[in-house]
Amino acid sequence: MQMKNFMIDESLKELTKHHTVVMPIACYKTTINQNIHGYIPLHWHDEIQFVLIVKGEAIFQVNEDWIVVREGDGLFINSGCLHMAHEKDRSGCVYICLNLSPYFVLSQELYPTYVKPYIQATNLPYLYIDANEIWGKNILDAILEIYQCIEQKSQYYEIDISIRLPFIWKNLIDNGFKLEFVQTEIVKSQRMKQMLSWIQQHYTEKIMLEDIARAGQLSRSECCRYFKRFLKCTPLNYVIDYRIQKSLYLLQQDDSNITEVAYQVGFNSTSYFINKFRDSMNMTPLAYKKNKMAQLRLN
Repeated sequence: MQMKNFMIDESLKELTKHHTVVMPIACYKTTINQNIHGYIPLHWHDEIQFVLIVKGEAIFQVNEDWIVVREGDGLFINSGCLHMAHEKDRSGCVYICLNLSPYFVLSQELYPTYVKPYIQATNLPYLYIDANEIWGKNILDAILEIYQCIEQKSQYYEIDISIRLPFIWKNLIDNGFKLEFVQTEIVKSQRMKQMLSWIQQHYTEKIMLEDIARAGQLSRSECCRYFKRFLKCTPLNYVIDYRIQKSLYLLQQDDSNITEVAYQVGFNSTSYFINKFRDSMNMTPLAYKKNKMAQLRLN
């Protein structure tokens, strides 16, 4: 099994290029547990995203909400929203992911009226797509058809895809969803991204709670409330978890050393790193390294 590294930049923006040769769109299958982290880490992107679960179940976090998505159902994730995904109950979850630029959904003339308000709404970070609803089944069927178009690349497949995108969008918005635009919610999202971005840029250094709070222009107590609301953990526990996740790639290198990896990702004690790694991964860093090296040799 080939492990995949999910690449994000210093602002937690995903670096994956979501486009085919000629269109600002990507549609592909993702097996959650094949990621190097064992899950899809927290990130965001400008593209809107549609997900169709084809096997198992997944738990998605979008901003501060956690959503279980059943096999056969799907999820819409709006542009710019922080999100991550875990498989549920070791179900071997596989999903089709459709990412596309909001500007490609409809024509330039229709975008301001029928797309932009939905992208900017503060009460639409995500929408559960239920296959038992007619509009939901329409969307999910179209996602599968787009995936098949890209896989098969039949004649005029780009046209077939471009026909289905407005169909998907019409079914999404044709439910009388009342849009809201709350400036405070926009500010909260921006501040959370600023703090997470700061941690990503400085995780190898000594980090204090005051540093994280300052990055979000918040008090220490308000900073803690933000992390509890969005991530259900303290800021410093998030730092520890992030350092451990960054260590996974380093531990898979042939010449890596446990002590060197610990210091590279910001721990100032090898024993503390080992203890926290064991708490998070249910094994020591050395056991993890040996296990991954064995898997790589088998492949």
